[in-house]
Amino acid sequence: MLIDIVLDAVGADKAPEPEIKGAIRACRNLPVRVHLVGPEAELRPLLTEHLDRHEELPIVIHNATERIAMDEKAAIAVRHKKDSSMRVGLKLVHAGKAAGFVTAGNTGAAMVTAKMVLGELDGVDRPALCTVMPTSTGTPSVLLDVGANVDCKAKNLEQFAVMGEIYARSVLKIQKPRVGLLNIGEEESKGNELTKESFPLLKALPLNFIGNVEGRDIFNGHCDVIVCDGFIGNVALKTTEGASRLMRDLLRESLTSTLKSKVGAMLSRQAFNAFRRRLDYTEYGGAPLLGLRGICIIGHGSSNDNAIYNGIRVAYESAKTQITESIAREFAGHHATKSAEAAHN
Repeated sequence: MLIDIVLDAVGADKAPEPEIKGAIRACRNLPVRVHLVGPEAELRPLLTEHLDRHEELPIVIHNATERIAMDEKAAIAVRHKKDSSMRVGLKLVHAGKAAGFVTAGNTGAAMVTAKMVLGELDGVDRPALCTVMPTSTGTPSVLLDVGANVDCKAKNLEQFAVMGEIYARSVLKIQKPRVGLLNIGEEESKGNELTKESFPLLKALPLNFIGNVEGRDIFNGHCDVIVCDGFIGNVALKTTEGASRLMRDLLRESLTSTLKSKVGAMLSRQAFNAFRRRLDYTEYGGAPLLGLRGICIIGHGSSNDNAIYNGIRVAYESAKTQITESIAREFAGHHATKSAEAAHN
């Protein structure tokens, strides 16, 4: 049985070429039906051009006459562009015609439109943007929030911890995810007002909370789910992207500086390719916006076809594991528990 995934076909910087190629690859390798949303007159000939002769894939095109540019202000664009590819695509998810939505477009506009069209799950005050980070152990860690909520309250971080733990357990198949609160030190007394207020809330949750963790724990495999506000998370994410590019550039420079190093590089090509893949953001498929009444995956604006393919893959895996339903059940249970405690007191 095919799972229907909607793809914003005009989101990425170099759209729609990466989206078309990513959608074709996804339909060849995954049990999905991809719904391309964008100007049909532009998409259909390009799709035909990239398909093999007589190849028939489960790809559907939905016409949308408007697109939201990267430099547009989210609130204004969402309000005025009612036939944008984002809104048309998310309406398909809201109507139950698809299980998830993927875009590499304007992040702010995607978040605003998703919250407006899909709405938050009961008990979720703010959806969180979640990203998967590589670690030295080979098992990725989950970092959230990475930009959806710049200013947070302690109850928001408490909810992020619950959603991140469910995502790590359901999608990444980590049996008992270790949850940590990102801080400037491991001691409970460390941090600012937000982290100090959040610590006891996370400690009281029925999760495997290991306390405060530091920036290095994002990558060393010590923790599976790292919780923070969107300001800190976004800085950490962008710093990581910059550092990974620097490492790749320095490694490439070193491997091509002399004839001897070039020979060594050729002999070690397989190992270096594996190293590059572990640092490549396109392998992780974008950031899920957790806490909505539907699946929404937001990718990088510079996404290539590999990133688009993996974005569709993450949406498919999220739908297959019923991540939205799991979060809804968990929050319903927390609400019932708190109501019972309030009534008892």
